[in-house]
Amino acid sequence: MKRPQLERPALLEARDVTRLYGPGKGCEAIDFTLHAGEVLGIVGESGSGKSTLLRTLCGMEAPDAGRVLYHGHEGELDLYAIGEARRRALLRMEWGLVHQNPRDGLRLGVSAGANVGERLMALGQRHYGQLRAAGQDWMGRVELDPGRIDDAPQHFSGGMQQRLQIARTLVTRPRLVFMDEPTGGLDVSVQARLLDTLRTLVRELGLSVVLVTHDLAVARLLADRLLVMRRGRVVESGLTDQILDDPQHAYTQLLVSSVLTP
Repeated sequence: MKRPQLERPALLEARDVTRLYGPGKGCEAIDFTLHAGEVLGIVGESGSGKSTLLRTLCGMEAPDAGRVLYHGHEGELDLYAIGEARRRALLRMEWGLVHQNPRDGLRLGVSAGANVGERLMALGQRHYGQLRAAGQDWMGRVELDPGRIDDAPQHFSGGMQQRLQIARTLVTRPRLVFMDEPTGGLDVSVQARLLDTLRTLVRELGLSVVLVTHDLAVARLLADRLLVMRRGRVVESGLTDQILDDPQHAYTQLLVSSVLTP
């Protein structure tokens, strides 16, 4: 069941955001508001521009035009007017990023526990016992054996590495999390269990999330609202169930029917 749509303060805004690499490559004229405690899904086929949009929203690629506004503890921030160092600090201290390939979000040369503890150290935590306890607690939360806290990430399976990356990202309880195909490339059974874990943590922590996925089943399970992208533009937006049960745009209808057709 989706959470009731209550009036919530704006957390992240895209205002006419454009980032193009060539004709039809990238994203163009994107406009939306993400509210606190909301999960916004961005869906579309490969090449639709959804990953480009995500990288622009999280401070990794400056837009060619438009603005990205974040309503943080310091008030409204224009993401590309504050400088790279401040953007990096936001991603480290107030935001989180879950990569499709967990190896992009983990440090493979240190233990599982150190991967989780590093995020807390960035916030000033230095007590070894507390860092270790947090690592074990979060490994348990993502259904990893806390007894493997000293194992290196490369000794975990792909699904377990993704769980570890999620623990590393969420241990600091970020205000805003960006997820790029968080279940992509995993076996169906592994994907199902991971999705269940993600849904539980998102709800328990009241996370605000921007989720990029090509999988409409993932979007239905996690997202409150959807943006449907095609050729760099948003062609339809609205509540997730409303869009997936009664799509209005021809492209959205095609996406939905391709999932439903055996």
